[in-house]
Amino acid sequence: MNRDTKTNCIVGLVAFTLVCAGHVQGVMAESHCYKLDPAHTLVGFLVGHVGFAKTFGQFEDVEGSFCFDEQTLTLSDVRVVVGAESVQSLNRARDRHLRSGDFLNTDEYSQIEFNGLSSAQTGERTGSVRGNITLVGQTRPLTLDVTWNKSGAYPFGDQHYAMGISATGSLNRSDFGITYGVADGLVGDRVDIIIEFESIRGD
Repeated sequence: MNRDTKTNCIVGLVAFTLVCAGHVQGVMAESHCYKLDPAHTLVGFLVGHVGFAKTFGQFEDVEGSFCFDEQTLTLSDVRVVVGAESVQSLNRARDRHLRSGDFLNTDEYSQIEFNGLSSAQTGERTGSVRGNITLVGQTRPLTLDVTWNKSGAYPFGDQHYAMGISATGSLNRSDFGITYGVADGLVGDRVDIIIEFESIRGD
């Protein structure tokens, strides 16, 4: 290989590297951060009751945020904060019990918080988010299975850019020291988590 050929190869390689680097930077520039829309956010749970059926409950006070790159499907900076005292299960006596020291102990622990640590793509529009949940002062790992439902201009109001997400997961409450009704089978140990939300992109 003569000198001119070597020079041309080097120049070509440098040009190719710059193009690739520019492409990667362009893709990464598509990452945006979102805030959960409180009017269209549901954080719910299902827990077995004496083995007959599951009882549904939800939290009315929820806020959160995350960042997402639609080109690379990279999810990051996931944080969801729930006001523990806002728990509702359509039964006032049961809700008071859920707020007591037998369960959420809301007088001492006012918030439930999830922080994402990593994410992985499992399908064209699905993935998993691994992180930590803090409940009654105890922090344990939690993985959520996530589906990206839709993104686009909202059809109402200011027509902001929105994203809709569905997520599910589960935990054993005994891992957090919440053991009321577990031993005698009155209340299930496993808690199935249901999250449905729309989010607003912050440009």
